[in-house]
Amino acid sequence: MNIENLLRETLSDMADEERPPAPERFLQYREHRPLRRRGLTLVAAASAVAAMAVGSTVVVQAVSSQAPGDVAARQTRASSPTSESRTATVTVAAGMRLSQVFRTLSSFTGRPVAEFEKAARDGTALGLPSYAKGRLEGFLSPGTYKLSPTMSPGEILTAMMARFSKNADLVGGARRAGRTPLEILTIASIVQAEAGRLEDMPKIARVIYNRLDRRMPLQIDSPVLYGLNKYGKKATLKDVKSSSPYNTYRRSGLPPTPIGNPGDDAIRAALKPASGPWLFYVATDPRKGILKFAASHADYTKLVDEARQEARKLVE
Repeated sequence: MNIENLLRETLSDMADEERPPAPERFLQYREHRPLRRRGLTLVAAASAVAAMAVGSTVVVQAVSSQAPGDVAARQTRASSPTSESRTATVTVAAGMRLSQVFRTLSSFTGRPVAEFEKAARDGTALGLPSYAKGRLEGFLSPGTYKLSPTMSPGEILTAMMARFSKNADLVGGARRAGRTPLEILTIASIVQAEAGRLEDMPKIARVIYNRLDRRMPLQIDSPVLYGLNKYGKKATLKDVKSSSPYNTYRRSGLPPTPIGNPGDDAIRAALKPASGPWLFYVATDPRKGILKFAASHADYTKLVDEARQEARKLVE
């Protein structure tokens, strides 16, 4: 966007860093959390997960920076103190990447991540729909699952896929929206990564649709970071010059796959975006996660000026 070079230089002078992205990329500053996420050309957040066994109690904890769907530690006591019989509830937070889910499940079962990766490659056995094109990313419904660590990786992933198949009615909804089911899931995954508040999800989806309809590049950082297997609050200049198929700065259209596993709210937003002419959104107050939307460069520039003032406050 035309104003971004000026903003990068301004923030670089302020923070003494290598030309950071424009301040509208800093969404959802959340105190007491180690990671943050942003809106259009904003941050895709990482999720931290941990699992531990204490006697007959297994605690599986997932800590996500997603604004909707934050999860807390959960405990389940098995009927027997033996490790073979213990069960636990494993929570998959909305927006978690497949790689993060695998690490969570590996911590819970003690099985290597590679075993889950191998099981994920057999989409037919897992029940993946044909439109998934053999890729599991985006098809593991967020939620809480009661699992046994003695289950095989294939059994665990099949159980998780069963919930998606039961709850998701994408084919008809995608047809009504004029998109394929995979496109809807991809849009929903971006919405999930970008939104700081539930009420912003339908508007973010509309921005994506409007830019796609005008064949404008999305210029969103979260897919860029996903394609590079990176986490953080911004994509660097080097990142946005990458040849990754997920680089929404250099490539038009949607990324080739979802960039995480979206929740129901994000899927609903992708199926029924809000009505509006918006082409931009800016985090005008990163500390509160407030997004404002613009339909023209003139209005966008005003929002950037507003965000710029807030950015100055953050570094003063």
